[in-house]
Amino acid sequence: MTPAEADKILAGSFAPWVQDLGLTVVELDERRAVLRLPWSTRLAREGGALSGQALMAAADTATVIAVSAARGGFVPMTTVQQSTSFQRAVVDTDVLVEAVLTKLGRRMAFADITMTSGDTATIAARASTVYALLG
Repeated sequence: MTPAEADKILAGSFAPWVQDLGLTVVELDERRAVLRLPWSTRLAREGGALSGQALMAAADTATVIAVSAARGGFVPMTTVQQSTSFQRAVVDTDVLVEAVLTKLGRRMAFADITMTSGDTATIAARASTVYALLG
């Protein structure tokens, strides 16, 4: 799967409010997806930092793209569990969201997600997700 094909999944398989996040696929391989969450004041909370809800939605979405790449295309799936730890505030910069599949079975997928501030290696948040694969 190419990043352009993954961007089509973003455009066609997610709710409009997720599409409003402006996520784009930066890198992709068989077990990994990197998405860019562009900075927007619309996603900032009181005090000017990017909201945790936006980061969690980006992590969740990156997992779907990573699973889709591993499966060779989009398949129906649903989030079973997501745990997120926030390490530092993100202000006035994009976030790179890297989802790495740690286990991909026939019915379940597990991923670790690292969210870095801008194009640096500064970790803003980490997440883990579990998905049920429905198709």
